[in-house]
Amino acid sequence: MRYKIATISASIIICLLAISSCNQKEKKAKVDVNSVYTPLPEKVISPKNNPSSKEKISLGKLLFYDPILSGNKDVACASCHHPEFGYAEALDLSIGVNGHGLSSNRKFKIPNSIPLVKRNAHTILNAAYNGIGIDGKYHPLKAPMFWDNREQSLEDQVLGPIQSLEEMRGTKISADAILDTLVNRLKGIPEYVKLFDDVFPDKNSISKENIAKAIACFERSLTTPNSRFDQFLKGDLDAISQGEKDGFELFKKAKCTDCHNGPMFTDYKIHVLGVPDNEKLGYSDTGYEKTYGFRTPTLRNLRYTAPYMHNGKFKTLQQVLEFYEDIASGHSENPLIKDSQLDTLNKGINLKVKDMSTIISFFNTLNSDNFDKEIPREVPSKLPVGGNIQ
Repeated sequence: MRYKIATISASIIICLLAISSCNQKEKKAKVDVNSVYTPLPEKVISPKNNPSSKEKISLGKLLFYDPILSGNKDVACASCHHPEFGYAEALDLSIGVNGHGLSSNRKFKIPNSIPLVKRNAHTILNAAYNGIGIDGKYHPLKAPMFWDNREQSLEDQVLGPIQSLEEMRGTKISADAILDTLVNRLKGIPEYVKLFDDVFPDKNSISKENIAKAIACFERSLTTPNSRFDQFLKGDLDAISQGEKDGFELFKKAKCTDCHNGPMFTDYKIHVLGVPDNEKLGYSDTGYEKTYGFRTPTLRNLRYTAPYMHNGKFKTLQQVLEFYEDIASGHSENPLIKDSQLDTLNKGINLKVKDMSTIISFFNTLNSDNFDKEIPREVPSKLPVGGNIQ
């Protein structure tokens, strides 16, 4: 009798373990969402020719906030990429040279002959992972940058805005002379000379290449790899609410995954969507190779990056989703772009108005405020930190 009871008890335990195992497998299956979404890696890969160090990050941060790198000494990288706004800003089109104020309060000084920056400022957060695929692999020197993918690394990206007339250069110094001018400025500041000598033990430590490497190293440190959605993917099923899970399912059902996939929720490819032009620009931005194509943006930290699209045309995520619902018909919303030019993936979009608020709730799981927000008290040039943003 005892033997039978023991046998029955053992059988019950085995069944319970089997049920538990099945439940665990079911939970895991819910997290392995089509294998197209994996958490952002905790560690960032640096190029072999630009390894990261604490000292290099610190130098890059000072340069990032120092308007010494602009032609008129009035604008810094941080003027349009400020931590208060997730290293982006709330303007549709940025104001660089001859501007004052921060984000939505930024205006041109009068008189002004400088044009607006023609595209919306990308957030720098997680740009370290640009180019990362569904498999989680990426190469830091093959990382597409800008809305048209015209540069392929953070190092190459850095010098573009510095040489741009409307962003940082201004009209007083030519594009050919600006980088040499900035190198000479830095060489005249003893604190920078010491910092560069410590970080780059070369004969000519202050160079345009090393300026780019230092700033890129700082930018590569600005990551948010542990959002609530990342925690969910790692197995914490309570990291996001049931409503947010429903939003994720609707996001997939709507075929948003065709372009917004991988750890960064972007395929980094160029697509023609037919976004209406921003009338403030005064002309039509034809995008990548004049095709009206623009890169798929990341969906991470959308809380900080409004307004949206390459020209900041849409103020809210609701407007963005309504636009995608409209273009699913195959008709261009931009009169200068023919229906035949639109990406064929547009027709696969299956969005319904009643689902949009739930999808937006899912987007919130990709937000994270766990990044470096500390602003230097001063910069070696003694110029206003961040440029004229007060």
